[in-house]
Amino acid sequence: MTPQTKRAIRTALQTFAAVVAVVPALAAVVADSDQLAAAAPWAVAAAVTAAGAAGVAARVMASPVVEQILDRFGLGLVDDGGPAQ
Repeated sequence: MTPQTKRAIRTALQTFAAVVAVVPALAAVVADSDQLAAAAPWAVAAAVTAAGAAGVAARVMASPVVEQILDRFGLGLVDDGGPAQ
């Protein structure tokens, strides 16, 4: 697995974990409102979509072209096992 793919998967998992951490608070709010309870499946779908979108964005950010652009601004990452620039 390439380092870029690993970064994308880690980002998606981190986003999903952040969403899961907020779910108990959202569940308490949803339990108090029938209208929010009806929207709960949509909220879950939106959270999953957000995690997927974060993974895609991370994959794009890890592309060589974007890495070169970020390197120009001092924001690039060092690949696994590579020397620091």
